[in-house]
Amino acid sequence: MSVVHQLSPGWLLDHLSFINKINYQVHQHHKPCASKNEPTSVHRDSLHMDSVSSFGSFATFIASDSTVKPENAVGRNSEMFLQKYVFRSELFAVTVPYITSSVHKECQQSNEKKDLTNGVKTEISISTLGKKRKRCVVFNQGELDAMEYHTKIRELILDGSAQLIQEGFKSGFLHSLSEKRDKCIEPITLPLDACNLSGLCEMAKHLPSLNEKELLTLQLVEDDVSVTEQDLFSRVVENNSSFTKRITLMGQKYLLPPKSSFLLSDISCMHPLLNSGKTYDVIVIDPPWQNKSVKRSKRYSYLSPLQIKQIPIPKLAAPNCLVITWVTNRQKHLRFVKEELYPSWSVEIVAEWHWVKITNSGEFVFPLDSPHKKPYECLILGRIREKTALPLRNADVNVLPIPDHKLMVSVPCTLHSHKPPLAGQSLNVVSYW
Repeated sequence: MSVVHQLSPGWLLDHLSFINKINYQVHQHHKPCASKNEPTSVHRDSLHMDSVSSFGSFATFIASDSTVKPENAVGRNSEMFLQKYVFRSELFAVTVPYITSSVHKECQQSNEKKDLTNGVKTEISISTLGKKRKRCVVFNQGELDAMEYHTKIRELILDGSAQLIQEGFKSGFLHSLSEKRDKCIEPITLPLDACNLSGLCEMAKHLPSLNEKELLTLQLVEDDVSVTEQDLFSRVVENNSSFTKRITLMGQKYLLPPKSSFLLSDISCMHPLLNSGKTYDVIVIDPPWQNKSVKRSKRYSYLSPLQIKQIPIPKLAAPNCLVITWVTNRQKHLRFVKEELYPSWSVEIVAEWHWVKITNSGEFVFPLDSPHKKPYECLILGRIREKTALPLRNADVNVLPIPDHKLMVSVPCTLHSHKPPLAGQSLNVVSYW
């Protein structure tokens, strides 16, 4: 289950368990051998612990199960194998905080005295000659706003997380660092080109626009599909079966879960999704927010506030739709969502939650009071406001009020910007619709 513990402050989550519960099972058909006496190469109920290189560092093939199907057209029995994949546990092996104690001590060699009332910070640093040099740094408005916001939620984060972490230790889900060393899992070093999806979306910008006939939804029928980028760009791709479909794209393989669909496109090309005629009860948005780190690293392209506002959420939202937006801790972005973005979409704010990131031993991944990076992220929950009263799809269903100031505490995935589940067990936000 994804919810390990539920207390009044929020939930302690097992992100890895949630992913592996999705049922990543792929059908594989085995062609019979020419000779009846020749054994097949795959054995029934065999168990494998080898990683599948074609999936990079993300998935592990753990088991295959075979079933015999009736005779085929040429009079031979055919076998169908069910392959199951799980997410690699090493991707959640966060054993120590991202900022280690040695780095912390080095930072503390510079004794800081902060006068928050006047918005002035005095730093006393020790030079190699033993002399002290003083320099005053005036906080900008963004830093002052960030400190004020942190002060408001600090006790909520600290006390609520402590309760959930304590329950995690009691149940054995979390382990002290000394216990963890005995069964330490070596973290994975991911290749720089582990996933090319962002590059594919960038390519979509430069392709010529297609007419509506060419943008029809693509239904995946085969269990193992090899397609070109042009086949998938700017069109909705669906897997309506009860089993996972495997897609090979530019030499890399991707798993598409059962009863799911996706649109591989740049944000400027949303009309295939609009033309599908579907609306959604819950919409989760994780925008690539602009910040200095992204500008320097050029890891991915970011969206401006104007571009984010142009996402056609009102056209995609069903009546009473729950809209959830992940926001960085920069107060400029939080104010934008609350004061500009949601009002432009006719979304009314109903709650503000926080995701608290911890290690496997229950420590914050960053110091709680770090002036740079915090161990928590914010998500803003809101509902679409209807201009006219529209009945719910089921008149017998009551919309539950969403509790405010809840915490989701979990060990983060080492994949960049991989967010925790918002569904599963008592956390299921869909139940609030």
